[in-house]
Amino acid sequence: MSWLSDTDAVSVFNDLGSGLELALVTGWTRMAAPDTALMACALLERLVAFDTESSKSNLALIAFVEEQLRALGVPFVTAPNRAEDKAALLATIGPMVDGGIVLSGHTDVVSVAGQAWSSDPFVLRQAEGRLYGRGACDMKGFDAVALAMIPEFQRAGLKAPIHILLSYDEETTCVGSLDLIARFGGDLPRPRAVIVGEPTQMQVADAHKSISTYWTIVHGHEAHSSKPALGANAIEAACALVSELYRIADDFEAAGDPSGRFDPAYSTIHVGSIHGGTARNILAKECRFHWEFRGLPGVPFDAVLRRLEKSVSDRILPRLTRFVDDARIETQTSVEIPGLIAEPDSVARTLALNLTNSNRTIAVSYATEAGQFQGAGLPTIVCGPGNIDQAHQPDEYIELSQIEACVGFMRRLALALS
Repeated sequence: MSWLSDTDAVSVFNDLGSGLELALVTGWTRMAAPDTALMACALLERLVAFDTESSKSNLALIAFVEEQLRALGVPFVTAPNRAEDKAALLATIGPMVDGGIVLSGHTDVVSVAGQAWSSDPFVLRQAEGRLYGRGACDMKGFDAVALAMIPEFQRAGLKAPIHILLSYDEETTCVGSLDLIARFGGDLPRPRAVIVGEPTQMQVADAHKSISTYWTIVHGHEAHSSKPALGANAIEAACALVSELYRIADDFEAAGDPSGRFDPAYSTIHVGSIHGGTARNILAKECRFHWEFRGLPGVPFDAVLRRLEKSVSDRILPRLTRFVDDARIETQTSVEIPGLIAEPDSVARTLALNLTNSNRTIAVSYATEAGQFQGAGLPTIVCGPGNIDQAHQPDEYIELSQIEACVGFMRRLALALS
């Protein structure tokens, strides 16, 4: 190992003959594959520096990537959201034909609010073989490697294209890739497989759970707490609803996971926040809570909602309205993200196992955009650098060895398509 000195700042892309000027910061450790791995670290530093929390715009990051792509002569298209404050991007290296491979990553990150970071989360820091920063693991590390590999992809003589898709809002709704997915096979070439680079420690995940999220709002009727027969306490009904959700959760836990692949080995229900009431001695006029259902592949999105609504109509609403007739309960669906269903004969699965020199796949309990691609008829797997246990944490990090492993994976992909 050696270190770059203050006078050794280099243009990594220029070293590879691309003509792109990108100076490395000082202090990066040279790794086994110095050119592309160092380039990935430099790009990761730039990507982490963009505060792309899901509540904020990602346009500055997208503009930076566009600049790099233009310098490399790589064609790309963007797909802005309706508010035009965010955009997805698809870059294509190689021939503009059907049958390529998509490398898919998201650009948004979760909030750092309330987290105790030991350094600035938007300044990439190296220590003890790790790169620390918000999004370093989830999942700007994968994005950086894919972008760093472009010069190698260009020199590989690809017979089928490699597409790099960068999306937005994956951490909230997973809608950021949908506009580009809809264009595959239309004005964009239709790929034969998709690799979503969420952190799996470069293992091949061919299945993950779905997620559906809801707001349930109880509308009660205010009255003095000494006279409960004059009103309807929204908090009381909300508590009954939450209790019912956890009774349903117990049923799912008892049913388990027939595939034996998931951890935890059952579909899960979680209530994340609850808000209601104005004072101790007033029956609450309103109470709302935010909850989610993470279902095993094949379990319907609304499996929990149907059971909850039956409890509402049979027990909870009649009690809420026993003294007044203007109380009501409503549940609003916020997000529905499909699971990834294992397909043993999937082209994507076979390809990824070959590229990782592995003969086994894993299943993961978190949701990704993979189900969106699969729902559009595109064979899809999840495989990327980093450990999901580090995602969303203070002092989030990715191991340098994972960057190197991802570079090797993408080199083998380029060889397979050449």
